[in-house]
Amino acid sequence: MTATAASAVRARTGGPQEDGPKTVEHVMGWTLVVVIAMLVTQLGLL
Repeated sequence: MTATAASAVRARTGGPQEDGPKTVEHVMGWTLVVVIAMLVTQLGLL
């Protein structure tokens, strides 16, 4: 069985879609980074 055939047979488990909107995911990731940075700064942990 080749790798392509094995991936076609494998069942989806509800993980992230491979063909989804990458831009939204990227923006949400950077938003999370900024929010955590602001929280750390406000709490004086830096």
